[in-house]
Amino acid sequence: MASNPDETRTTALMSGDAYRESLRRYSPRVFVDGRAVESVADAPEFRPGVNALAVTYDFALDADKAPLMTAQQTLTGRTVNRMLHINESGGDLLNKLEAVRLLCQETGCAQRYLAHDALNAIHQVCAHIDDARGGTEHRDRFLAYLEHAQAQDLSLGIAMTDAKGDRSRRPHQQGNADTYVHVVERNGKGIVISGTKAIVTGAPYMHEFLVMPCRNMGREDADFAVCCAVPVDADGITIVARPAGRPGEKAEHGEPLFSRRYGQSTAVVLFDRVFVPWERVFYAGEWEHSGLLTYNYATHHRHSCIGARAGFGDLLIGAGALMCEANGFDPGTKSNLREPMVELIKITEGFFACGVAASVYGTRDEHSDSFMPDPVFSNIGKLLLATQIYDMHRLAHEVSGGLIVALPGPDEDHNPATAATLSEVLRANPDVPYEKRIEVARFMEDLTASYQGGWYSVISLHGGGSPAAMKQEIWRNYPVGNKVELVERLLDRGVSAEQNRPITRNRQPGRCCAAGCSAPGQAVTVPLPKARR
Repeated sequence: MASNPDETRTTALMSGDAYRESLRRYSPRVFVDGRAVESVADAPEFRPGVNALAVTYDFALDADKAPLMTAQQTLTGRTVNRMLHINESGGDLLNKLEAVRLLCQETGCAQRYLAHDALNAIHQVCAHIDDARGGTEHRDRFLAYLEHAQAQDLSLGIAMTDAKGDRSRRPHQQGNADTYVHVVERNGKGIVISGTKAIVTGAPYMHEFLVMPCRNMGREDADFAVCCAVPVDADGITIVARPAGRPGEKAEHGEPLFSRRYGQSTAVVLFDRVFVPWERVFYAGEWEHSGLLTYNYATHHRHSCIGARAGFGDLLIGAGALMCEANGFDPGTKSNLREPMVELIKITEGFFACGVAASVYGTRDEHSDSFMPDPVFSNIGKLLLATQIYDMHRLAHEVSGGLIVALPGPDEDHNPATAATLSEVLRANPDVPYEKRIEVARFMEDLTASYQGGWYSVISLHGGGSPAAMKQEIWRNYPVGNKVELVERLLDRGVSAEQNRPITRNRQPGRCCAAGCSAPGQAVTVPLPKARR
């Protein structure tokens, strides 16, 4: 760590352009659309994804946004990008939620927040392992890596979801062991891993991967319980990626298609005997802790997803209001438009409120001293957005009208034989020029009725786990037992002494006041940037 704290604060954070340039120092083996990519930073197929991550860097250097987009990390003494911060209070959780929302207002999906979620989960699990074993080895390795990642202001891809193979079989039972990433060799210098991670967000334009198990492992699965960090261009790694956004769309006449500017690539990442030195191995073989890691990561990530989709909801609300105006209607006087607009607002702010509650009721992890969002509110918020994303699209379509998919193509706007007529007959509100009306219509189409719109739906439904997984966590963590005891008492029949009744198994301290019986961290929040006021 630098000896001069002021110097550290001014050199740790990159700009978006510096991030783009940093990618040129890596040489990952990447394929997209059947072609090898020579330079990820310069490949048009990935430009929308690179642009989205660049925003996370530029916002941290923006004077108005920096108080929200950066944090003081006590562990390292650095002022770091919030996407690399270990939460130290309930206020940190709330600030992260707001930061993710702000980023996704700008980009649709900022992607880099997954690194925050993984780092917090790994930090907690390393502390749990050391406390169980009476050492500091795992903590020390992680903290050294954390300092490296924060000092370099890295973007970290999360290689968690394995290919899985036959879903009815556990990892060690698979006919092909490479459907899961696993340890194939251990020696004095490190480990060697092989296998496949199937859904890695932003993989081509990350600096490093955090490899994590995707499920609870049994004793026989010990080789598959591995958590480590590797550079994206480590020998033996192959990235097979999808393009980000809609880079293949025609760009004549400069139509500002949103998903041509911002998007997200996902990739299958193949590991073929990749060497990982011990200092980058957070654990290897500690199968009994794999479930805790996946649980903690899922809770952090579902909390972050709430902020991400709230930012997307803000885009739909703004575009919907503009479409109403361009069509010549005021939702304030037209109930058939006001009701769907209010419903869209209710959905967006409803699941975001669950994220706020998860922050306020966040609790300190006793082993790592970092903060976890409340799992019930996190999972409820994520479940709401996952299942209501389709309603959000429907409501946006309802207030926009069919023009968003019935417009002639943008080339007609520049066709001398048709442009003048179209600009007259397809104008609605006389105060809104034709060009502005169709610009908003195409923006709404891009968000909700295009390849990218479908992508937003699927990633909202399945990103961070399926609805079934969230329902399981809600039931597992919700204090149904407390509610049963309440009704038993009100019925004047006392509370059963049987502690193993299934419906009374889950209990937690009651929330009798604003702070709760287990006082959460102080919500030290920063002022919101003007964009969120």
